[in-house]
Amino acid sequence: MATGERIHFFRNLRGMTQKYLGMMVGFPERSADIRLAQYESETRTPKAEIMEKLASVLDVSPKAIDLPDIDSYIGLMHTFFALEDRYGLKIGEIDGELCLRLDKSKGSDYLNLLDMFTSWQTEAAKLEAGEITKEEYDQWRYKYPEFDNKPGWVKTIPSQGLNDLIVEALKEDMD
Repeated sequence: MATGERIHFFRNLRGMTQKYLGMMVGFPERSADIRLAQYESETRTPKAEIMEKLASVLDVSPKAIDLPDIDSYIGLMHTFFALEDRYGLKIGEIDGELCLRLDKSKGSDYLNLLDMFTSWQTEAAKLEAGEITKEEYDQWRYKYPEFDNKPGWVKTIPSQGLNDLIVEALKEDMD
């Protein structure tokens, strides 16, 4: 999740309006909701001191609302937490070992991730069984979904230009 999505998520979780959160962070009443809307829509990025204030008011770690840095263990944990919030990824235990699992109550998110994870597990099993090389496995991972052979999987990826147009249209709809 992007920073704006995380701010939106935690603001809604706390039952706050954009205006209220903006005022609590210190913005004037007349522009508090506008500023928060800009952050949530990613048209503006909060500076470090604002991120600290947002985190404090939302009663979360600044790392919970910032883009996670997966190069650190704390950042990686916040990535897992964001995946739990967005997609229902759950941590559990099977036969004394920790495992990550998908939450079936997440509907289409569950089904989409199940398909993708099944493909990943299939390729990982082929590697473990010696049916493919590490290089072939890496090619599959790094070019995913291009080399995914799962029947029915649509491998169309929009061009960057089309993607940018879609993002802009969605941002305009949010305003």
